[in-house]
Amino acid sequence: MKRSAFAAVSTIALISASAVVAEPQAEVLHWWTSGGEAKSVAVLQQEFADNGGTWTDMPVAGGGGDAAMTALRARVLSGNAPTAVQLKGPAIQEWYEEGVLADISSVAEAEGWADVLPASIAGHMKCDGSWCAAPVNVHRVDWIWANADVLESNGIAMPTTWDEFNAAAEKLAAAGVIPLAHGGQAWQDATVFEAVALGILGAEGFHKAFVELDEATLTSDAMVAVFDQMRTMRGFVDANFSGRDWNLATAMVMNGEAAFQIMGDWAKGEFMAAGKVPGEDFLCASTPGDGFLYNVDSFAMFEVDGEDKKAGQELLAELIVGPSFQEVFNLNKGSIPARTDVSLDAFDSCALLSAADMQASSENGSLLPSYAHGMALRGAQSGAITDVVTAHFNSDMSSADAVAQLAQAVANSY
Repeated sequence: MKRSAFAAVSTIALISASAVVAEPQAEVLHWWTSGGEAKSVAVLQQEFADNGGTWTDMPVAGGGGDAAMTALRARVLSGNAPTAVQLKGPAIQEWYEEGVLADISSVAEAEGWADVLPASIAGHMKCDGSWCAAPVNVHRVDWIWANADVLESNGIAMPTTWDEFNAAAEKLAAAGVIPLAHGGQAWQDATVFEAVALGILGAEGFHKAFVELDEATLTSDAMVAVFDQMRTMRGFVDANFSGRDWNLATAMVMNGEAAFQIMGDWAKGEFMAAGKVPGEDFLCASTPGDGFLYNVDSFAMFEVDGEDKKAGQELLAELIVGPSFQEVFNLNKGSIPARTDVSLDAFDSCALLSAADMQASSENGSLLPSYAHGMALRGAQSGAITDVVTAHFNSDMSSADAVAQLAQAVANSY
């Protein structure tokens, strides 16, 4: 009788425990708030709900994630970290060093992540050899987007050199078209700057400057030429660029107010969300020069209390790297899957170009982490560079002075 009673109680306890585990909870902090981005994150929310989870959304708009990081720090300092946070690059390691990240190796190993993720991408997702983050995608940063009709009506082809870009921009300006849609925010300035730098410095020079922080490269004549081109670019933006969000700049290209935008392929997500067709309504090409600058969105899991939250983390990690989500999400977001085994049959011509270029760049050593989007450097160093870039772009500072300030800012950032 006692054994039966004990068995009954044990069964109830097991059912209760499984009921808790079967209701995964996740509070998710991210900065995907524009049209294409919001549509993309909704895919993950739905898949999480379909698997029995309860999702609490915590979107923080603005600053390319800067505002979200401010909100995150406040939450962590108060001892109330979100379940999952959109983090990337060295920022993952920085939070790991503060002892606040959870280990999701059990999910990664069960799902065979090491077999389906490029080694360079997987490297960003590990902390001291353990998996601590889940990659969502691979964004290419060094893109030029263009309004197809505007280019055709002005007899302009997509530029393949910076000289061609400058000539096209001057022709467009003379025709009353804004050559370059740009938002005057520090991270957008940095995005244009690193695309210019890759084209002028080359892949090896870019790596020396913005990964190794090599002083000789930072102070070289080639770096002066990079700032010279940035000064030229400043003349191609409209007077109202200050403070403009990136997706509003994309809309300027979309509606024909501007011809070009230099922005990562999340801009393509905006075009697609508006029903625009690549190759017909808009054109895509890598910015002049060889190489591929990548920006990988990922989610890091923070240490939380409660089996429901831990179950939420495990479910999120599994879904994020799962082939279904990788395909559907990236079709919406404009990026390409982080997994190498996902079929690209449903992807557009720009995504196919991105995937082919990533493969080629990976093989020839020109697949490079974006400094502007937090993949190459820690915050202090990248911030120091961007401060100089933005100060130069918004003043009459000479290129020589900018280079001198660049080297000094990097030296002072340690």
